Amino acid sequence: MSPQLMQALESAKRAGATQAEASISISRGLTVGVRKGEVESVEFQHDRDMGITVYFGQRKGNASTGDLSADGIAQAVAAACAIAKVTGEDPCNGLADASLMATLFPDLDLDHPWDINAESAVDLARECEAAALAVDARITQSEGASVNTHRGVSMMANTHGFFGGRSGTQHSLSCAVIATQAEEMQRDYWYSNARRASDLMSAQEIGRKAGERTVARLGARKIETQQAPVLFVPELARGLFGHFAGAISGGSLYRKATFLLDKLGQPVFSPLVTLTQQPLILRGAGSSAYDNEGVATSERVLVDQGVLQGWLLGSYSARKLGLQTTGNAGGIFNLIAKTGDKDFKQLVSDMGTGLIVTELMGQGVNGVTGDYSRGAAGFWVENGEIAYPVQELTIAGNLLEIFMGIQAIGNDIDPFSNTRTGSILIDRMTIAGS
Repeated sequence: MSPQLMQALESAKRAGATQAEASISISRGLTVGVRKGEVESVEFQHDRDMGITVYFGQRKGNASTGDLSADGIAQAVAAACAIAKVTGEDPCNGLADASLMATLFPDLDLDHPWDINAESAVDLARECEAAALAVDARITQSEGASVNTHRGVSMMANTHGFFGGRSGTQHSLSCAVIATQAEEMQRDYWYSNARRASDLMSAQEIGRKAGERTVARLGARKIETQQAPVLFVPELARGLFGHFAGAISGGSLYRKATFLLDKLGQPVFSPLVTLTQQPLILRGAGSSAYDNEGVATSERVLVDQGVLQGWLLGSYSARKLGLQTTGNAGGIFNLIAKTGDKDFKQLVSDMGTGLIVTELMGQGVNGVTGDYSRGAAGFWVENGEIAYPVQELTIAGNLLEIFMGIQAIGNDIDPFSNTRTGSILIDRMTIAGS
């Protein structure tokens, strides 16, 4: 255990705390941005922070500090204790049960620092942007290309005797450009992210795809209001499962603020849908052996052939519900959708006539009722083929009906996302146009 964490816990106990936990996080990063070949920004980031939470019985206090000296830690502990002593008691406060603490810490291969300096990152961003601008003469403007590399190290400990440490990296490269045709302007982008820089798409590939996506949107039309099938591309499809994860999370449940309340053991998706949590995937975006309370994570089936199998709970929300934590304090750890054997082109063909959604706008999702309404743009499909780009649309429905209407999940997954899913084909949604 680090001496700083040990000092924090010992100081809390000496002050009379019955339980305590402390964590340290240190991160470094580099971000560069280029636009029209010129450097727009170079940012170096180096942060460190310590958080301390104490419990006096069922009174809770917490404080944080960036000063990791002995005096800085002592002051943070004193502040946390002072807060706890004046707060009200909450019978659900306290550390997670000691028996649930993680004891196995496999190497998940998450830490791959990228040995790149600012000058090389700028060159890479320029290469990416140049590839996008070279796609078509109608690409006349750029919103820029950026390179980001980040490494974080964290440690946590509590008075149960738990100590855990982890380190990980995230790297990304992205580009966005603008195409013009007559008086019309369209914008689009592409990106790649991974824990290991060698897993990123090349700068040329990202730039070319950003350019091709942008040009493809030229000539966008409006369509009449109607009901039709909708196909969400993978980078948007995972948002649907994100709404699901929020709806089965403890805070939503004990507040009774979810459209999936009392749905445990019932069908909430099409029978085609099976969702699992797999927290120990090597180099996974959401991989971890323990959650934010030190509780061991586990592989779980959350939805089995459409039927809801479990909740996402931390210790506080679990106690509020009279249940036990599921090791999901801090969220979900790699949500994996079982995919079919069809690729994107086959899903388009199966759809026949309908909408491919490639962009969503706005936040029109009501987690209590499940009502869903968002601005959208994409492509209209006729006779199983993309016919033309469309814009200024709104797609709407109820999430429970949308989930039940899933007809297929494609095999075109993004393996570097915390939510791994292919494109999702919905049988019918309301599409509001002109």
